[in-house]
Formats: sequence, structure tokens, C-alpha cells
Amino acid sequence: MQAIVDRSIDSAKAEPRTEYGLAVTRHGDRRLIGYARLATEPQQAATIGFALHPAEWGKGQGTEVVHLLSALGFNLLGLHRIRAARSPLNEASARTLLRAGMTEDGRIRDHVFVNGAWRDSITYSLLEHEWAPADGVQVNRQGKK
Repeated sequence: MQAIVDRSIDSAKAEPRTEYGLAVTRHGDRRLIGYARLATEPQQAATIGFALHPAEWGKGQGTEVVHLLSALGFNLLGLHRIRAARSPLNEASARTLLRAGMTEDGRIRDHVFVNGAWRDSITYSLLEHEWAPADGVQVNRQGKK
């Protein structure tokens, strides 16, 4: 966990800033329940990812995190495209990404090396003109939620 915090602090200081690491908490509670990340790429694009504590799975937190990362990317950073990838085994993430408005794009074969073996990834994207802000999730150009 400390390595994630250290990397997030370093990336927040970088100029230009290309990575946004966010702590995920419940509304009204400061207890850490996960981590979210948006990393910008060329061509007004970014990759997003998140991880939640297993006790928080199935409660809609992941969908809200994807909505928040999308608002950050489209409203604050002026992005055109946001993408995400998941393990073919992680059907819960598939439901989360689709519920958040993303479209499944396809499969990247042998995309990542995990636990001594190559694994495919299923990719998703959301374009600026497809995005509809979720109720209660707003990030404006001043960076305020």
C-alpha cells in the first residue's frame, strides 16, 4: 500500500501531470475502501483502473468510481476517450464497466504476464460524446467535486 501512496504523491507533483491516483472512501466515512487511477495518454485519451476491498464488492462502489474517473477525464482534463481493461475471469468488472456506460471493444491476447503466465484482457472504452454524467458525481474544471 505504501508504494501506491508514494507513487501517487510523486505523480501529483509531476509536470506535466499524467497520472491521478485517488483514495476511495464511502460517503461520509474516511476509511479507505479502495484505490482508483487515471493515467493520461496521447491523443486526449486515458486509461482507468480501480481496486476495491472485497467487503465492498457488489454495492455499486465500482460503478461510482468509474463515473468519477470519467467526470475527471472529460470535465477536468478535456479528454476524448477513456479506456479500461479487465481479466476475462472478472465478470463483476464487466458488469461494472458496462453499467458505467462503457462499451466492450474486444480482447487483447496475451496482454499481461500474471503469476507466471500470459493472460488476455477484455477492453472497454467510453467516448466524450457517449458520456452522461451520473447523478451526484460532478468534477468541474476547477477540480472540485
